[in-house]
Amino acid sequence: MKELLPHRLARLLCVKSLVTLALTGVFAALALRGEVSQDFMTVYTVIIAFYFGTQLERTAQKGGGA
Repeated sequence: MKELLPHRLARLLCVKSLVTLALTGVFAALALRGEVSQDFMTVYTVIIAFYFGTQLERTAQKGGGA
């Protein structure tokens, strides 16, 4: 268990994860203010779908299934 935490933290610091987390923070702030535009929503949806799609693909390749 102790080896797992540093590995997960290292993976969290990759560029893809940082962009996704930053964009999610911006989305949350805009949503709370009620200022989410359609263009932002489209970009956000594409990036989140890409992020989780690549995670699912990686899991499937390792034999974990979906």
